[in-house]
Amino acid sequence: MIRFEHVTKRYPDGTTAVEDLSFEVAEGELVTLVGPSGCGKTTTMKMVNRLIEPTEGRVLLDGRDIAEADPVELRRHIGYVIQQVGLFPHKTVLENTATVPQLIGTPKARARARAAELLELVGLDPAVHGDRYPRQLSGGQRQRVGVARALAADPPVLLMDEPFGAVDPVVRERLQNEFLALQQSVRKTILLVTHDLEEAVRLGDRIAVYGSGTIEQFATPAEVLGAPATPYVASFVGADRGLKRLAVTPVEPADLEPADGAAPAASVELGASLRQALALLLQEDAGRIAVTDPATGAVAGVLTPQGVHRALRRAHRRDDA
Repeated sequence: MIRFEHVTKRYPDGTTAVEDLSFEVAEGELVTLVGPSGCGKTTTMKMVNRLIEPTEGRVLLDGRDIAEADPVELRRHIGYVIQQVGLFPHKTVLENTATVPQLIGTPKARARARAAELLELVGLDPAVHGDRYPRQLSGGQRQRVGVARALAADPPVLLMDEPFGAVDPVVRERLQNEFLALQQSVRKTILLVTHDLEEAVRLGDRIAVYGSGTIEQFATPAEVLGAPATPYVASFVGADRGLKRLAVTPVEPADLEPADGAAPAASVELGASLRQALALLLQEDAGRIAVTDPATGAVAGVLTPQGVHRALRRAHRRDDA
């Protein structure tokens, strides 16, 4: 869906923001761009909607060179969410959300109906919040409106620049959970910029780890955490990457022991992350939790600390294979 072919951005003063980038984002995939400030990740994202033009190379969207597209028309079909949201302060929540559909010619009544649907989708009741102004919302609510507005024209591509960076950690985690659930239903092709490795691991189908203007590793979260490609990536991921690895390793049937007798009351589903399972396991005096089949609700087995260890060893063997 999005393809970078040997893309470089060099400014007149000689500064090179990104150099010889080549990577591809598949349709329906969420790719996170992570790295320190000034590494080129936001420049990369802004070249997709031509807010920044590349010096060399090509950016293709659905097989077409975006340099040949009208920039204004291109941007109307790409959703864009930024950290400070950028809502129009003089417009209501419903009017803000309906802005892009109306710009591309959708009749006002249909645009407002679509806006109301999307507000519900992001967890805001249009009957309650639709007539409010941005100043009357919390930071998390404004961020939801920003996501709804970006989705309003049903764009195939969504660009997100530190979308959850302006809210406190508790709200941030809740927004991340809601966004992952939303992505399961809308399946947009997404580039998401973040400086937070935990966020990149949690949200991304794949992660691009940036050094200085280049991508040091482009892989799944489990690969980045389990097998850093370079010393730089290993350093960036940190010494606690084994703990981070828990977030991207699922509970599988091979990790379980038979549920002899009454199953523990505490439970997670197969496919839940080991981090989620371990957090629950540590709360249980019995040292075991039930694991259920999400399709049937039946108990598939029990997970113990030894099962967590087996799962981590299995993940490491996969990295070494």
